[in-house]
Amino acid sequence: MRINVIEDDKVFNKLIEHTLKLNPDYEVQSYFNGKDFIRNLSDNPDVVTLDLGLPDYTGNEILKKIKRFNPEIDVIVISGQDDISTAVQLLKEGAYDYITKDENIKERLLHSIQNIKKNKNLKNEISQLKTEIGNKYEYRNAIIGDSPAIKAVFALIDKAIKVPNINVSVYGETGTGKELIAKTIHYNSPRKDSPFIAVNMGAIPKELIESELFGHEKGAFTGAITAKKGKFEEADGGTIFLDEIGEMDLNLQVKLLRVLQEREITRVGGNAVIKINTRIITATNRDLAEEVREGNFREDLYYRLLGLPIHLPPLKDRRNDTIMLTQHFLNTFCKDNGLDKLELTSAAKKKILSHRFPGNVRELKAVVELGAVMTNSNIIDEEHIMFNSTQSEEDIFNEEMTLKEYTERIIRHYLKKYNNNVLQVADKLDMGKSTIYNLLKKDKETK
Repeated sequence: MRINVIEDDKVFNKLIEHTLKLNPDYEVQSYFNGKDFIRNLSDNPDVVTLDLGLPDYTGNEILKKIKRFNPEIDVIVISGQDDISTAVQLLKEGAYDYITKDENIKERLLHSIQNIKKNKNLKNEISQLKTEIGNKYEYRNAIIGDSPAIKAVFALIDKAIKVPNINVSVYGETGTGKELIAKTIHYNSPRKDSPFIAVNMGAIPKELIESELFGHEKGAFTGAITAKKGKFEEADGGTIFLDEIGEMDLNLQVKLLRVLQEREITRVGGNAVIKINTRIITATNRDLAEEVREGNFREDLYYRLLGLPIHLPPLKDRRNDTIMLTQHFLNTFCKDNGLDKLELTSAAKKKILSHRFPGNVRELKAVVELGAVMTNSNIIDEEHIMFNSTQSEEDIFNEEMTLKEYTERIIRHYLKKYNNNVLQVADKLDMGKSTIYNLLKKDKETK
């Protein structure tokens, strides 16, 4: 830490300088007047100890010049008088601490500087974490794929990033990555240094949701022993992500509509109006337009929330991305768990590509991670790829294929069902054994 000492009393100046230099981590430069210090202010110290009784400037004047130059410089005011009103005024104007010249000055000064150092270290850690989060959610890193469907999503994300005050509505099946899209938009927008607050509207009891969103005052209801900020206040300046918005009760929809219109909230049990500056991103797997037609969702709120709509395609419409995503999840899992690099056989890839993934990207990730755990070598083969979908993977008519592909899919299903008994399968399907043998030969050659 670089510390500047401004003290016109030569004895006291040297005392402070000597005290600070006992710590080898402190680089100390002392000045005997304000003029010399101001001339070298461009050195941009971390901390300044400032005597109030300088011959050429008042301490208040020096403090203002420091704060105009760089508000991040911490100033410790040192005075020969214990004047509470002066101390309060200087602290209001940006001084970090006020210390009097008494027998405890050494301990108080070192303690104050140590606290400053801790705060600066904490700020640096927070800044580094924000940078790491920003890199993680840089959308070309966060969202994997180059299919036409996902490229269309990229184009919409670009627009959402460039216009930080437009609301965004994300639609997609369960497991398509709606929260990932919301985080990617937030951490790449000008709002990235402010909070991202996620709220699952379907996971909070109906009687608590209003307090959760808008906060409450002390005594607003039984159990409200202190005042509490709501999620909208916590997200001020940043983004609030309302997941499963279609689950919202009609009575609460009216209150949310007012928040969107007025950009202000009132806590439960309170009267004070609190202005907010929060971007709203919503997500749902429901057809909200249909919910409006059925009277389950307010039409005026629907259009307020719609903003920029982003539709996330299901994984079955992103077949070109499936293996790319598989490899990404595999590499990430190995890195996070200290495992050696794993490779997928062509048979494993083929098995993955043959599955519909009703659970979408979330299901694919779970399947890949399970495969990485199940293998006893550096190879993941088809037997390590296991599906546990709640929907039937054999519902083949959800995909468009050639007649030959349909036939092969049916044959493989029956081979699996009857433990590769060719005669039994041929009998069940009323077809020649040679066709089945040819398919088995073909599958063997592709392994």
